[in-house]
Amino acid sequence: MNQNNIIRKQFPIFEKKLNNNNLIYFDNAASSQKPECVINKISDYYKYEYSNVHRGIHSLSQISTDKFEQTRSAVKEFINANSTQEIIFTKGTTESINLVASSWSDIFLNEGDEIIISTLEHHANIVPWQIVCKKKKATLKIIPIDENGYINLQDVKNLISKKTKFISLIHISNVIGIETPIIEIIKLAHKANAQILIDGAQAVSHKKIDVQKLNCDFYCFSAHKMYGPTGVGILFGKKKILEKMSPYQTGGEMIKEVSFKETTFNDLPFKFETGTPNITGIIALKESIDFINSIGFEYIQQHEKELLEFLINKLTKFPSIKILGGNNKNKNSIVSFNMKKIHHYDAGSFLNNFGIALRTGHLCAQPLMNRYNIPGTIRISFAIYNNFEEIEFFIQSLKKIKKLFQ
Repeated sequence: MNQNNIIRKQFPIFEKKLNNNNLIYFDNAASSQKPECVINKISDYYKYEYSNVHRGIHSLSQISTDKFEQTRSAVKEFINANSTQEIIFTKGTTESINLVASSWSDIFLNEGDEIIISTLEHHANIVPWQIVCKKKKATLKIIPIDENGYINLQDVKNLISKKTKFISLIHISNVIGIETPIIEIIKLAHKANAQILIDGAQAVSHKKIDVQKLNCDFYCFSAHKMYGPTGVGILFGKKKILEKMSPYQTGGEMIKEVSFKETTFNDLPFKFETGTPNITGIIALKESIDFINSIGFEYIQQHEKELLEFLINKLTKFPSIKILGGNNKNKNSIVSFNMKKIHHYDAGSFLNNFGIALRTGHLCAQPLMNRYNIPGTIRISFAIYNNFEEIEFFIQSLKKIKKLFQ
């Protein structure tokens, strides 16, 4: 049995039929499926170990707290952070970005300052900065892209000024799979004494992340896109910056001392973790990290690269198909395309009848859709359990759909 089959058998959902067909799951950029080890960890924890964390002297609370903090240590190692104090648990990438936008701007952003994002951004990395800029009377500037989705570094240099205080940039586009030149842009940001956040939601399960090597100020991602549970996110932030930022929310856990006269806040990372967290999900996140590490990024990247090249070679044989961002293979597990005379929603609906689950629409990236002058698209996004047979079946299904609309 080859490695892909061994991996695939660890995901119970693929025993399921969808519309009397074998399930083909190509919607991994939205959320990935869960291996049995993650599912079992959630079940076992609720059955045998559940308790609140950081609150009790009893054994169950101590066990839960230890496992909770073991995940924090695992995340630290996974992305090579300098300290567990730099690892903050959130509900997801969206909350992580909102936390930074709100708490960082409270301290560091002033009227007339400038923030830079790109045309490629997910709505979650657009709207928080629009709100912050409106509140603080700051200016939001947009990095353009070319027809293939690439960022020209000269355009970035032209946008950066003495007023630039922050850059927030997607690592890998959730629409076209293009990797942005984050290393160069991080250097440009720091040269201008600006700080930078990287949205790593589409990168963290596909390539090794080293935040110390990148030297970014913030990096964020979600567990549910890396074979882990929903409702769990990670915000990495440099300790020296996090210490100066104001709390995002207030209540239990994030306090050190409370009186009716004054409240003092807890140390990092707890200053940004208020209330009872998603304990079960956070503990299960360690299982997904261990799962990824057991496979290794060398295999993950090679397998997904081969799938991507195979798919693009097949799609380019359809004269009626146009791939967003061009037909180049410099993508990361994501391909979006449109078919002439077939609406993306119709295509997605017919593909669902064949048991193929993929995403259609504007993909929470309407400004990017406007850049390409389209209302939406069809997106295929791969994970480590996908295989060539699924792509072959998908291509045959496309041919059937094309005949229906002729």
